[in-house]
Amino acid sequence: MNDELEVAAGAASDDCGCAPTPAERRSLWPAAKVSRRSAMTVGALSAIAVGALGVATSAPAAFAADYPSWDDVQRAKANEAAKASEINRIETLINQLTQAAAAAEEAARKAGDEFYAAQQAYFDQAAKAEDLQAQADEQSGIADDSARKAGQVANQMYRNSGDDAALELFLSNSSGDADDLLARLGSMDKLLEYNRAVADKAAAARDQAQSLSDQASKARDERDRLQKIAEQKMVAAQEAADAAQAALQQKQDNLLTLQAQLAALKDKTTATVAGYQEGERKRKAEEERRRREEEERRKKEAASGGGGGGGGGGGTGGSGSGAWRRPHGGYISSGYGPRPAQCVNGVCRSTYHRGTDFANGCGAAIYAAASGRVDAAFYNGGYGNYIRIQHGGGIATGYAHIARIAVSYGQQVSAGQVIAYAGNTGASQGCHLHFEVYTGGGTTNPYNFLAARGAI
Repeated sequence: MNDELEVAAGAASDDCGCAPTPAERRSLWPAAKVSRRSAMTVGALSAIAVGALGVATSAPAAFAADYPSWDDVQRAKANEAAKASEINRIETLINQLTQAAAAAEEAARKAGDEFYAAQQAYFDQAAKAEDLQAQADEQSGIADDSARKAGQVANQMYRNSGDDAALELFLSNSSGDADDLLARLGSMDKLLEYNRAVADKAAAARDQAQSLSDQASKARDERDRLQKIAEQKMVAAQEAADAAQAALQQKQDNLLTLQAQLAALKDKTTATVAGYQEGERKRKAEEERRRREEEERRKKEAASGGGGGGGGGGGTGGSGSGAWRRPHGGYISSGYGPRPAQCVNGVCRSTYHRGTDFANGCGAAIYAAASGRVDAAFYNGGYGNYIRIQHGGGIATGYAHIARIAVSYGQQVSAGQVIAYAGNTGASQGCHLHFEVYTGGGTTNPYNFLAARGAI
């Protein structure tokens, strides 16, 4: 609610009760941060309630297995029956690993889609509640203004002694005086007619204000209900994303070794296990070397606050010297608010844009707009890969259409830290960052928000 509406709400009559309460002005995103342990507790202790709302209570767990060792493979090669059994065992494990990872990924995508739908429904209802309250406050202001004008007219009529004019006309002996008094009475009639119209307008505005206020109250109740569902869906989506990541990691950790062991068992030549084993050792050593190089690169990039590949536009991400920073480089390709519908290659953009789009090319670094804690990092339906950061004071920021997420759930981040890289995931029509700011019961204009803090 902006300052003008707050002033109008304060001036509203007490018997209307239109103005929002301080509690209704607070941020709707929970101030308390959800830890991984508490998130799991919510999923476990409220399974019945969450299930009744259609929330996914769990995602497929990562597949657990007793994997064969290279010694097992070596021994199996010496016996045809044992070899056949070991081949069957490894093929089964490979199939199970692949299926478990695919099932977990599908569950994560479904949970993300459900959260996206719940999140958008909440945003829509929050905007509706705010709009109804604004209309109620406006009508209440009209009622107060009309009542004030009616009072002024009545006071003026009293001062002009309108009630004595008729008696004066009855006692008048002069036609001139009579004409003057008739003119005065005609003017009084017009004033009375005007005053009735003003009073009727005040009454109608008061009734309309009360009706709108009642509708706003119901809208806020629905908004709060949808908020709870959205938060539950978010917890479920994060859990599903974690399970999918665990399943994928397990697959990556074991699949190539199993495939190498299977190849060794099926190889008809002799003394090949040691060769396959050495190849696996070299492969893992190379993976570890690349992992360390990537980790070192990320640390340097985060420390310098730059980089991130991809051209296409000037500007440096993370600019700004205060507590808030620009989250992405490049130019602003789309602003906040209503916009015409547009579809490209079957992907249609929303007609109300809840964020600001920054375009700086595929793979360009995305920065935390301020310090805070990551409370969402997963696939989120139309937003694609998505991050949300809680900054305290009822303020949070959202980052969408990400190609690669570089932070994890629960992580503390600093302003200007690289948290992701720009992509084209979800309902996107090209590589960019869709940036949102959440405060005051929904989304707010990110450009204005950042500009007011010297970050644009």
